[in-house]
Amino acid sequence: MKKLFALLIALAIAGGAYYYWYREPAAAPAPTAATKGGRGAGGPTPVVAAPAAQGDVDIIVNGLGTVTPLRTVTVKSRVDGELVRVLFDEGQLVKEGDLLAEIDPRAFQVQLAQAEGQLARDRALLENARLDLERYRTLFQQDSIAKQQVDTQASLVRQYEGAVAVDRSQIDNAKLQLAYTRISAPIGGRVGLRLVDPGNIVRAGDTTGLVVITQLQPVTVVFTIPEDNLPQVMKKLRAGEHLAVDAYDREQKNKLATGYLLTVDNQIDPTTGTVRLKAQFDNQDGVLFANQFVNARLLLDMKKGATLIPAVAVQRGAQGPYVYVVKPDQTVAVRQVTVSAAQGDDVAIES
Repeated sequence: MKKLFALLIALAIAGGAYYYWYREPAAAPAPTAATKGGRGAGGPTPVVAAPAAQGDVDIIVNGLGTVTPLRTVTVKSRVDGELVRVLFDEGQLVKEGDLLAEIDPRAFQVQLAQAEGQLARDRALLENARLDLERYRTLFQQDSIAKQQVDTQASLVRQYEGAVAVDRSQIDNAKLQLAYTRISAPIGGRVGLRLVDPGNIVRAGDTTGLVVITQLQPVTVVFTIPEDNLPQVMKKLRAGEHLAVDAYDREQKNKLATGYLLTVDNQIDPTTGTVRLKAQFDNQDGVLFANQFVNARLLLDMKKGATLIPAVAVQRGAQGPYVYVVKPDQTVAVRQVTVSAAQGDDVAIES
């Protein structure tokens, strides 16, 4: 089986032959002696032969997949107020921490000023109470006042210390609410269409949010493969190999991106007999979009030195796959074959 043999592709040119034979109108004249034995009923059928070749073929598992972002975040306001500025363009790529929008901060600035004033007042009361406590302790040592008065003043000092601590927490809370008026991107990615326009009153309880950010660099593709291929995949993963995955378009003509297998799901879908796999792609060119349909091709192995023939040469019959072989005497014989893998327009013959 190692030596090269020539293949006769009959069915591959069936359509062309049909056109070649019957393209003349039905009222064509009867064949003459000059045309007998040529084109027409009883004449030879034109065929195309192709030689077999030796080469490497990739063992690929195909699966249907969907582009799934690593993270998708709906940006919402944490405070209530008027949306005064929107600082992003729809479809823009943003980085984590970029300022997206701003809410009117004046109400929160007033709250901060009130908390700071309350803190200053309580600090003054605390300082005065501490000074009185020191005086009372001196007088108590001179046996000029009762011990109860000293204890009462000490309790008042602790009360003011607690009030100052509350004031500081109120200031921190007011600063936090003021910071929430500047809405920043929690993740990097592509922003979607704006959901709220400037001038609207936004609230922390709104469910729609301001905009949706989708992380697309890197991005993942979740696809399914038959459960029969799962043992081979798991064997490769346990060995620490990085399996390459290519993402093709819907028609499987254009390769969109190349990534690697990330992980395998923990269960098989009993209704379809498939298992879900996740591959990761850098997607630096932004070709892959969230929820995009792709055809995933998982490269499991490479078969070296295989016998390759055109895929159109393989026919199917009751006994299984077969090909037509052109023998040295220019006659044709039928040869049963076993196909092991396919790559592009070629297939590898196992035996």
